[in-house]
Amino acid sequence: MNPLPGTGIPPTASPPPGLKTGIRLGAGRGIRRGLQGFVWIMKILIPVSFAVALLDWTGWLYALDPVFRPIMAIINLPPQAALPILSALFSSFYAAVAMMVVIPFTQAQLILMAIFISIAHMLVVEGLVQHKSGMNMAAITTMRLVAACLGVYIVSLFLSETAVPVVMPQNLEVQVPFSAALWEWTLDTGSLIVRILFIIVSVMIVLETLKQLGLTDRIAALFRPFMVLFGLSPKVATMWVTGVFFGLLYGSAIIVEEAGSGRFTADELKRLHISLGMCHSMVEDPALFLALGIGLQWTVLPRLFAAAMAVQLYRMVSTLRRRLQPLT
Repeated sequence: MNPLPGTGIPPTASPPPGLKTGIRLGAGRGIRRGLQGFVWIMKILIPVSFAVALLDWTGWLYALDPVFRPIMAIINLPPQAALPILSALFSSFYAAVAMMVVIPFTQAQLILMAIFISIAHMLVVEGLVQHKSGMNMAAITTMRLVAACLGVYIVSLFLSETAVPVVMPQNLEVQVPFSAALWEWTLDTGSLIVRILFIIVSVMIVLETLKQLGLTDRIAALFRPFMVLFGLSPKVATMWVTGVFFGLLYGSAIIVEEAGSGRFTADELKRLHISLGMCHSMVEDPALFLALGIGLQWTVLPRLFAAAMAVQLYRMVSTLRRRLQPLT
């Protein structure tokens, strides 16, 4: 039976099952869909992560540092800030935080780097994930970089000691043996894989259970004011909350699953991707920066603002294109 236009709901939908039956059916479907999404993510994450780790070990990753030095000056950061930012962009969020601890930056510089890294990090892995789930990788990468630069520049105008030069510590780039680097990568990647498996299966179980119990519409209604504020369709509320709290990898896997349902238009999914590209993993990432004395107001509010502005700008550009199209 065909669904009602624009809703994905059959015109004669059967009533939801009982609580026990709904939980049992939701758990079964959630585990299956979670494992499928997990395998899909691993096909991207593992080879890309290993390639970047190899570049990190050889030192080639940091050969691009001089190229980014002029950009550091534009956003009122010292040249040494390029090292953790580059690491976050192409390698690991956690490695960038470790570098920020080692290099003697001022507190204002740490705040600016935290804003940049929170918005733009792991562009290769996350860009490929979003590309696989329907969002052009080049487009979302450009949006995140522009938003990160603008956010840092605007905040830097209200902070002092942002461009104060720092002295690089000695022996920062001592190369460890390849076996040690490989073992460290294996441990870090293994830990990440376990977390991804646990989170994505848990999220899928919750989502499928909510579907079986007929509660998804209630959740969408609960977050409807927030979706309008961020320029999103109320129908994507569950996916948006998942990505915001659990991360882009998990959120995008769910988007891939949901996109095939036909309940969402391409425009709705694209706006969701833009929003999640700016603000995702809003629990784990800010917690890491708290250890550096960087408050949540610097790692949460700028990302939410950037997400809302990026989606609204996309909608304005899309509307303008549609109006000009008949003229061409």
